[in-house]
Amino acid sequence: MSLVELIARADERALAASGLACVDRCVPLLGGEDEILRPLWAALAEDGGGTGDDWAKRLERLRGTLAGPGEPRGGAAEAEAALLAHRMLAAAPDRRSAAGMRVWADACSVASLRIHRLLEPAADGLGGEPSGVDAGREGDTEGVPPLVAAELRRQVTVLELLTGHGAAGLRQALEVAAEGRRVLRAVVSRRERGRG
Repeated sequence: MSLVELIARADERALAASGLACVDRCVPLLGGEDEILRPLWAALAEDGGGTGDDWAKRLERLRGTLAGPGEPRGGAAEAEAALLAHRMLAAAPDRRSAAGMRVWADACSVASLRIHRLLEPAADGLGGEPSGVDAGREGDTEGVPPLVAAELRRQVTVLELLTGHGAAGLRQALEVAAEGRRVLRAVVSRRERGRG
């Protein structure tokens, strides 16, 4: 099943986890610590998948901590990637509903793939054009650069975990997000050293 189909069929908790996992993988661009999104993951696990007042409160605190992009580091690609990451967090719905989370999860999917495209070492100089991103979301990964292809797989995995295992899939989804965060942190670090 394609990523687009998984998003279309997912329930509210799976969609919230999907969007949150995209943001979590991009934490190196937000200037936060690795565990900074843990309270939002906990809200997904604790409230039984309901509307979740804890979600709104924790989201508000998090937005205050990660208020916005600071001084851009690196080149134009890094600055654009950081801006996209901050927009994902800013767009997170305060109230959890399936409709709102579906829009957010879809937007986060596209933004995260674009971020990975911008920072793709194999495509340096190509920028963040959407070429391959839309086709990849529809299931056609031919010609998709490796960093983007890996992000596509992670997005699909998170949705499959939550669809197949419900709340029990949250821990594994968090592990998938952590793996992606480590990869992106290494890519950002490598790009910084290359400019040094």
